[in-house]
Amino acid sequence: MALKLSVQQKINQDVLGVVRKSANEWRVLVVDQLSMRMVSACCKMHEIMSNGITLVEDINKRREPLASMEAIYLITPTAKSIKALMNDFSNTSDLQYKCAHVFFTEACPDELFNELCKSPVSKFIKTLKEINIAFLPYESQVFSLDSPETFQLYYNPSKAGSRILNLERCAEQIATLCATLGEYPSVRYRGEFDKNADFAHLVQQKLDQYKADDHTMGEGQQKDRSQLIILDRAFDPVSPLLHELTFQAMAFDLLPIENDVYRYENTSATDVQEKEVLLDENDELWADLRHMHIAVVSQKVTQMLKNFAEEKKMGSSEKASMKDLSQMLKRMPQYQKELSRYSTHLHLAEECMKAYQGHADKLCKVEQDLAMGTNQDGEKIRDHMRNIVPILLDQSVSVYDKIRIILLYIISKGGITEENLAKLVQHAQIPDEEKCILTNMQNLGVPIVQDLSQDGKRIVATGMGSLGMPNIQASRRKTQHYLALNRKERVSEHTYQMSRWTPYIKDLMEEAIEDKMDAKFFPYHSAVSRGVMGGRAPVSARYGNWHKDRAGQTNYKSGPRMIFFIIGGVSYSEIRCAYEVTKACKNNFEVLIGSDHLFNPETFLRDLHELNKLGPYHDSTDLHSQYRDM
Repeated sequence: MALKLSVQQKINQDVLGVVRKSANEWRVLVVDQLSMRMVSACCKMHEIMSNGITLVEDINKRREPLASMEAIYLITPTAKSIKALMNDFSNTSDLQYKCAHVFFTEACPDELFNELCKSPVSKFIKTLKEINIAFLPYESQVFSLDSPETFQLYYNPSKAGSRILNLERCAEQIATLCATLGEYPSVRYRGEFDKNADFAHLVQQKLDQYKADDHTMGEGQQKDRSQLIILDRAFDPVSPLLHELTFQAMAFDLLPIENDVYRYENTSATDVQEKEVLLDENDELWADLRHMHIAVVSQKVTQMLKNFAEEKKMGSSEKASMKDLSQMLKRMPQYQKELSRYSTHLHLAEECMKAYQGHADKLCKVEQDLAMGTNQDGEKIRDHMRNIVPILLDQSVSVYDKIRIILLYIISKGGITEENLAKLVQHAQIPDEEKCILTNMQNLGVPIVQDLSQDGKRIVATGMGSLGMPNIQASRRKTQHYLALNRKERVSEHTYQMSRWTPYIKDLMEEAIEDKMDAKFFPYHSAVSRGVMGGRAPVSARYGNWHKDRAGQTNYKSGPRMIFFIIGGVSYSEIRCAYEVTKACKNNFEVLIGSDHLFNPETFLRDLHELNKLGPYHDSTDLHSQYRDM
């Protein structure tokens, strides 16, 4: 629960609070893309202004010189941001600001730090610190590294040359997350994907460095039980493909929501208004509704509105409508903020239901049957093709929805022959340029095109060249732990027939908390054991002592945490599981979940589409500075 609070405290106390001297001094806050999103996620403008900030500016945009004012730079230590900082003070006769208080989100690389020290800006830097928050606190229990390129660099063999820089950056970011929370967790990883062990080693190295700087990391009641569990995307390829019917996941799948902003037209008797609403935890109603099933949401909002109207003696009908809300607003304009919020979520729920009834309803049953391997009565389905073919032949079903169905079928079969794949593609009329989405899933380690060899002991993926993929030879078929037949039953939890599937990560979260996670498949990183440190913390070897001058620690102490990190994106249904497991937990554990980026099903398919592209992701030494909005 403390993720956003911890970041907010660090920004207010360790950045803005450190520099402020008196109430009469105003300063400029200069940010880059990552730090802007970080500040926006945690701090309100009035909080920033109360710390003496009169203006927030983007370091990468042209700005008016304010040579009489001091500037606070909260930036990532990348070549792009540091070059922009140096440019602000390159002309001593025409300075951008009076002086600079520089706060790096994380440790600055040696070569960039040395370059900074040799430049003219060094004479104008009054403060230089690292604050160790190089991640986005997306929600109270969700974080993002804002690094969508990681998917390509981790799973595309042709981009291996750029991978190590990217993973080092990700490891550093994860370490700042742990440092911010005061955690020094045991590191585990899914052992069935080879690269995970190497990444776990990088993360452990970074954690040791931060522990050397702050010996209090990992101290506290039961903190030795905290774990960081690293997963690759193949641990569960099913959940990102399904149409989810809980509010947040459904809205982000079916509606055009960009950067968490929902835009819609609010129609009243006299006019039509364009509205924009940010869907985040500052909206308490959204926070209450986001994980509920869509069947409950509309009823819940209507009931809450009715209760509000009765409390304020406004009067309302049993089933509130948008027209009723407009009438209420006219009668009681002083409650515009509250009523607008109800209006937004009523509209959002209605739009979700329209999209569902328009096309998703006929897909959900087929998807759930494929994912579960059984029908709604629990009976095993022996011929999935009978249900799939009508969907594939339906001209009204989009190409991406057909691809989702085909992938779910292939995954349920543990891979199919190239001949059968070609038939499915032909029936569904998948365009040539989209076929690669199906075969690229194999790059994640998910069996797609497979033929038994004559000896029956190996699975060989042959003839992949015609589908834009190299030939792949794999060993004996591995157990697909995420399939329903290999998992514990949750029959008592299946309230809705169209929502029978439970993301596999919920099983892993519960097993980790109960200390039942199989060490054979999820080994601990062997380089360091929490129990053999002998009480002696690692010794810092990072950049001298310039970074250790900090204005007190704001680490939030709590019980143990299970931190799950998925390389290659996390879905909204998986995010929901972190809240559900934490709420049900009786032994004080908090579950956090994060990834390099968040995605909906369409974004996941687009990521897969790009996996067959050749060459490095960025032919640049400044890989760290590449970001894009989620």
